[in-house]
Amino acid sequence: MYIAMNRFQVLPESEEAFRQRWLDREVLLTTVPGFVSFSLLRGPVKDDHILWSSHTIWKSREAFKDWTQSEQFRKAHAGAGGNKPLTLGPPVFEGFEVVQHIDN
Repeated sequence: MYIAMNRFQVLPESEEAFRQRWLDREVLLTTVPGFVSFSLLRGPVKDDHILWSSHTIWKSREAFKDWTQSEQFRKAHAGAGGNKPLTLGPPVFEGFEVVQHIDN
């Protein structure tokens, strides 16, 4: 398994717009082979931003790579970064190979 995360430092005054941008978007992940799950996470509040993260689980690193090179990926990210800036800067990507996984 492979976990892909993007961390966003969301401006406090733009948090609702950021949240709605995610909740209102067309979800194309479920059409991609190797996709397992997605979570949108709200993290700690700092003085100048609120930490948010998108978290996807994939069957493999290759499945994630295939997603990033797909037409669905291009379509899903077509409007990213447009309009008024909602974050302090670009998202920070972090990718993880799963070494151990325990289910209940």
